[in-house]
Amino acid sequence: MARASARHILVPTEQVCLELKAKIEAGADFADCARNFSKCPSGREGGNLGEFSPGQMVKEFDEVVFNGEVGKVHGPIKTQFGYHLVEILQRTA
Repeated sequence: MARASARHILVPTEQVCLELKAKIEAGADFADCARNFSKCPSGREGGNLGEFSPGQMVKEFDEVVFNGEVGKVHGPIKTQFGYHLVEILQRTA
């Protein structure tokens, strides 16, 4: 079964999500941004979600993590929780 590990940042608006993505792409540290801005409890851990399988996260999140480019920051991804930036750390088939 496929497995992946990722970290994410959850914010309430698409605008904040886009601003954080621009900061990260300009060299800001993803984990620092997660600690400072994420509304998810994982933010305290730099956004680290650990390892998980398909179906353990919401559908919109799963689609990106199990199909997107590894090592890249993806988003904004809209879910019922808000807007996410996701960095896929690794994935196995």
